[in-house]
Amino acid sequence: MNYPDGTKIKVGDKLQLWDGCIGIVVCSIDDDEYTTDYTKEDWDYLKEGILIDSDAAGLIHYTEPEDEFKLINQ
Repeated sequence: MNYPDGTKIKVGDKLQLWDGCIGIVVCSIDDDEYTTDYTKEDWDYLKEGILIDSDAAGLIHYTEPEDEFKLINQ
């Protein structure tokens, strides 16, 4: 999955989901990348997309990027 500018979304990226909501990519099912807290065994049943742990909305599963996604840092 990519940001609107075409940059690849990676596990560990900190991003703005929308105004006032920041999150960290905790796994990419698409790229078979997982963190120790969000393991393949627990999350690969979703089959596609990414998981983002956000400060305002908790854990969110996205199968498509949102136009508002903005990379803050890697």
